[in-house]
Amino acid sequence: MAGYTVQYLSSGWEFKCETDQKWLSVSQIPSHVHTELMHHGLISDPFLNSNELESRWVAERTWYYRTTFKTPSEVTLNGKDILKSDNMFVEHRISITDILADDITENNLEIEFEPARRRGLDLVKAHSEHDFIVHQTEVSRGPVRKAQYHWGWDWGPILLTCGPWKPVRLETYVSRIEDIRVDYEVHTDDDGFATMLEAIVHARVIGPAAEIEVELAVPGSPYGAKPVVLLRDRKTNPDGVSPWRYSSDRVKWGNPQLWWPRGYGTQTFCDLQLRSIAGDGSTVLVEEYQKIGFRKVELIQENDQYGQSFYFRVNGEDIFAGGSCWIPADSFFPRVTPDRYRQWIEILAEGNQNMIRVWGGGVYEEDAFYTACDELGILVWQDFMFACASYPTYPEFLASVEVEARQNIRRLRHHPSVVLWCGNNEDYQLIERYDLEYNFASDKNPQSWLNSTFPARYIYEHLLPTILREESPSTHTIYHPGSPWGNGSSTTLNVDPTVGDIHQWDLWNGEAKPWQLLPQMGGRFVSEFGMVAYPHVDTIQRFVTDPAERYAGSRTLDFHNKAVMHERRLLAYIGENFRVEWARNLTAFAHLTQVLQADALGAGYKSWRRQWGRRKGGERRCGGVLVWQLNDCWPAVSWAVVDYYLVKKPAYYAIQRAMAPLAVGVARTFHDWTARPADELWRRNTGHVDPRRALTDVRFDVWVVSSRAEAVRGDVMVRFVSVKTGEEVGERMQEEVLVPPNGCVEVLTGRKFDWDKVSVAQPEPFVIHATLWVDGVLASSDTSWPDPIKYLDLSSDRGLVVKHVDQGLVEVSAAKPVKGFVFAERQGLNLSDNGFDLVPGDKPKLVWVEGGRGDTIELTWRFVGCP
Repeated sequence: MAGYTVQYLSSGWEFKCETDQKWLSVSQIPSHVHTELMHHGLISDPFLNSNELESRWVAERTWYYRTTFKTPSEVTLNGKDILKSDNMFVEHRISITDILADDITENNLEIEFEPARRRGLDLVKAHSEHDFIVHQTEVSRGPVRKAQYHWGWDWGPILLTCGPWKPVRLETYVSRIEDIRVDYEVHTDDDGFATMLEAIVHARVIGPAAEIEVELAVPGSPYGAKPVVLLRDRKTNPDGVSPWRYSSDRVKWGNPQLWWPRGYGTQTFCDLQLRSIAGDGSTVLVEEYQKIGFRKVELIQENDQYGQSFYFRVNGEDIFAGGSCWIPADSFFPRVTPDRYRQWIEILAEGNQNMIRVWGGGVYEEDAFYTACDELGILVWQDFMFACASYPTYPEFLASVEVEARQNIRRLRHHPSVVLWCGNNEDYQLIERYDLEYNFASDKNPQSWLNSTFPARYIYEHLLPTILREESPSTHTIYHPGSPWGNGSSTTLNVDPTVGDIHQWDLWNGEAKPWQLLPQMGGRFVSEFGMVAYPHVDTIQRFVTDPAERYAGSRTLDFHNKAVMHERRLLAYIGENFRVEWARNLTAFAHLTQVLQADALGAGYKSWRRQWGRRKGGERRCGGVLVWQLNDCWPAVSWAVVDYYLVKKPAYYAIQRAMAPLAVGVARTFHDWTARPADELWRRNTGHVDPRRALTDVRFDVWVVSSRAEAVRGDVMVRFVSVKTGEEVGERMQEEVLVPPNGCVEVLTGRKFDWDKVSVAQPEPFVIHATLWVDGVLASSDTSWPDPIKYLDLSSDRGLVVKHVDQGLVEVSAAKPVKGFVFAERQGLNLSDNGFDLVPGDKPKLVWVEGGRGDTIELTWRFVGCP
């Protein structure tokens, strides 16, 4: 009896346009038409220069792909429609047994791709009952279930590509196992520690299987120990029916080894094997395998002194979720290999981040993405694929969405990393912006929502959570209606910091507030905030091929920055903080944007992580921070902290330092140097300010935050170092601290610098430098500079020394404080740290360098104010 075989149809493909007669060879499957056209030299790379504009015509054509394959010998298509699909996110399985003919040795398979934009416009016209409100792009994307960012976004190009973007395969089988699900529950004691785990394995068996054999085991140690079998079950198909719903007996085991997020424990997995057995009792018809990690996850939303909390608890341990938002890693998915996915998640993990949010305008990512998150302990916040639009709810659309949701939940539910499913990205903000109907408290009838001006509420608050409960009924996956979303009555466009998650876009967008105000701009969970920066110059030179266009604000560089009004916003932030003369060329300007981004993001992470507080007493004021965004889908000027070529910007390292397992923080009171806030005497904001207060009224805080499981004793040293001379201008302060486990301790709060105790003739600018020492070893440091940096005289020789001290090891030191020291990075060059400040009196900064000889000949660098 034949078993299960798979033939991947990955060769012999051809493609053509509707206006051409000639078929051209396809270089690879999966495929996108743009990459094939590039392969044949028919379009220029859309990522270079302004070539995106030259390829817009591709999206207006119908494209065809075809291949041939031989008929399998076990079964006996051709010119007959076998599928019509309206949803990119749905996988299709079509029986072709009755279409293949015995006497045909080659079968012709052809796929037609209709222009998505044209189809979208037709659907908008056909459904005039709905107001297709769409942000970022045109309305045609609203009714089309396709990666929404293909229509362009404020960080990505308009590249409406098409093609068989996932593998195409031919399966032959007698029996097949599908819809594998493990329901489980983790029991804990009063302290939250796991004491018992119960599990049941479910599966759907297709075909004449007489028996099914199931084994669930914890692998042995790397040293050869045998696996510990938790479940071994063999059941007989009771009536010989197909399909057959199998459920194992309930299995229990004590003191289970659980899967933990990175930094909180090990990532333990169980191996699940299922075999379909023929009637002879020994022939294996098909075998399936899954790798599963068990964990208990809770979203803690409790009333407290700040409103309602919003943080994750995994296996009884509170987790501060510090991480990033993720967009697709390329405009053309087939170019993102499993190895590249792994590289991205490794970069995230190495940056001390523990959560990634898969944004709702892209795709449900490939299995390799989630497997990497599983293995590296990265928590996944998974959006459903809805973003920045008022989506329709006509029956065909809802039916397609239901299939999409069920398939992807089934595919991803065994991944322990996936802890939250979110209904959409920013769709609830449209309610406030356009005064749409939304009566959360009074209208609880889902059918009535369909007749409102915001019918998508039916999707987010009824359809998706219902499907999730049905497909993943265990309580180990969380559903959240949208991002941002509070409690149904709170605002999302106008940030409500007391409840739910927030997108803080009064930095850069909205009011474009100074980044120094970020500590006061947080919320219970900040799931988006960001600052735009240029990539490193080596990256710029890769996508700007004309040397005449390699200057800040050139037409090409502006074209690669899709953020609306980016020129005035970026230049405003640069002008507020730095001297214009420091931005004298492209290299200098790019550097300043990177320092700006690093300062802003670093301030956000460290100040909001400070609000993690302690578990006791309801101090979890902020439960997490996710920067917008980790990555790029093309080489660009954007919010990304790592560019398209996986080259890290300085902001990446600022986050890495702020999210270290043990981190000291220092911040001084912000004195706005251009605006005096309104009060009882001055009824409006005014420009009549006293800029000397930044020198004369210096108040500062120092704290230490930890994600370690145990308390840590250490010493905090605070020094005050003159920017001008590098000498200390005040007495050092030293405090012994006991840092609580998984919490924060305030070391100094509201401490005022006393100029009366200083020997200098008059107040002068100084940095506040805080260091944390544990057992005599420097564990962490942080520096606070007086604002704005542009008021500082950094023209004198800073006494900077950069030298090679060993193979791959570089030492950096300075005689005077140095702001924003940045090594120029490029693809293939990896640094242990970058974008840091230097303060004299510290030990020299050591930086490990990989991907080169590691000597100073290969490295170039800049710092703020350098020649």
